[in-house]
Amino acid sequence: MLTRIKDLATKLAPRLIEIRRHIHSHPELSGQEYQTSAFVSGVLSSSGLHVQEGVGKTGVIGELQGTGKDERLLAIRTDMDALPIVERTCLEFASRSQGIMHACGHDVHTTVGLGTAMVLSQMAEELPGRVRFLFQAAEEIAQGASWMVNDGAMDEVSNILSLHVFPSIPAGSIGVRYGALTAAADDLEIIIIGESGHGARPHEAVDAIWIASQVITTLQQAISRTQNPLRPVVLSIGKIEGGRAPNVIADKVQLLGTVRSLHPETRANLPNWIEKIVANVCNSYGAKYQVNYRQGVPSVQNDYFLTQLLQSSAEEAWGSDRVQVLPEPSLGAEDFSVYLEKAPGSMFRLGVGFRDRILNYPLHHPLFEVDESAIITGVVTMAYTAYKYWHQNC
Repeated sequence: MLTRIKDLATKLAPRLIEIRRHIHSHPELSGQEYQTSAFVSGVLSSSGLHVQEGVGKTGVIGELQGTGKDERLLAIRTDMDALPIVERTCLEFASRSQGIMHACGHDVHTTVGLGTAMVLSQMAEELPGRVRFLFQAAEEIAQGASWMVNDGAMDEVSNILSLHVFPSIPAGSIGVRYGALTAAADDLEIIIIGESGHGARPHEAVDAIWIASQVITTLQQAISRTQNPLRPVVLSIGKIEGGRAPNVIADKVQLLGTVRSLHPETRANLPNWIEKIVANVCNSYGAKYQVNYRQGVPSVQNDYFLTQLLQSSAEEAWGSDRVQVLPEPSLGAEDFSVYLEKAPGSMFRLGVGFRDRILNYPLHHPLFEVDESAIITGVVTMAYTAYKYWHQNC
């Protein structure tokens, strides 16, 4: 069966390259994937899948019915949105949409999802159960998965698989990770409220800008001395806004940031921990404060048995030397974790780096490129894992 899957994928390779380049040339921002969704729907329909559009706003579901009576439903999720980045690759198929780029590889994700659907549709007689393909919008703003779930995309799903491109490992390679793959990502807003005054007489005012600087410094120092170093926390303030004139003491400063963590227990304690530090600093200098902590997507926690299935399938397909067990998680975030609240699943890393290049640009970079040979690696790995899912007790 592996040989058959590889043959099918190889025959589809030219078409899949065309698909990827078309999607790359026509990127769309989160929640605006109208052309991409229509294109995806057309490919799925032509492959004989039952298609449902408008799921999770601009998402698409394609369902493939096997011939057996196994009641398990396997979902395969890919994302479709691009980023507000000006592409600088100078590729022939570079973005035609000014200021928008597929700089995170979602064009490859969508292509692998379509390729997997095209392969499995030609061997539906070998599938004892159903496969549901989820083409999700708005991953980059961490909302699309929730939209899909709210529209019933995970109803009856037993398990779910996904992938993400990874430029740090070469094309033709696969990376798997047991346990935590990505971090929880939460949003933080801190408002410091002081008292305005003349810039020449700071002792008569309560300087919100200076106090904000103390808050930032204290938070960063406290992480290294109050948080378990084996359970990492990253707190980054990405925006500071305050003040009205160079010679006026600011009476209000807004800090906006992101908080990343891997362990649920640590995450649960972070809001109170942050507020205590802010309160101590502000009380020391006579300022008032507000702390608004909003939980975003949780950490992706890969299921052990499904990860084992992915690893064994990839090793059979490509050899153990091309399959890496990743030793560390990423502190990036992925809303694939929202699906994992509904069913066990696993996400693997698809190597897309060029072997002959000293530098492969990272995700979200305007010069980010992928080695397109990775598409077939992704399709074969995903399709064979899906096949083995039905023919191996996991």
